[in-house]
Amino acid sequence: MSKRRVEISTAGIRTAHNIESLRLARGVSQRQLAALVAELGRPLSHTAISRIKRIRRRCDVDDLATIAAALPWPS
Repeated sequence: MSKRRVEISTAGIRTAHNIESLRLARGVSQRQLAALVAELGRPLSHTAISRIKRIRRRCDVDDLATIAAALPWPS
């Protein structure tokens, strides 16, 4: 069974890079981010987060809103 290639727009690619940059700037691992978004009621595995980062999975608006809420803001 062949895998279907996911089409991701330029905006989606930029979003994936921004999520990764913010995650790293906040010192949050992919596993920690997965746990944080699960606590907010939007379970995403660390594999799903990795796929978003590697532009292998789309990040829908619900994913994006939860990831934004989960990433800690600097004090």
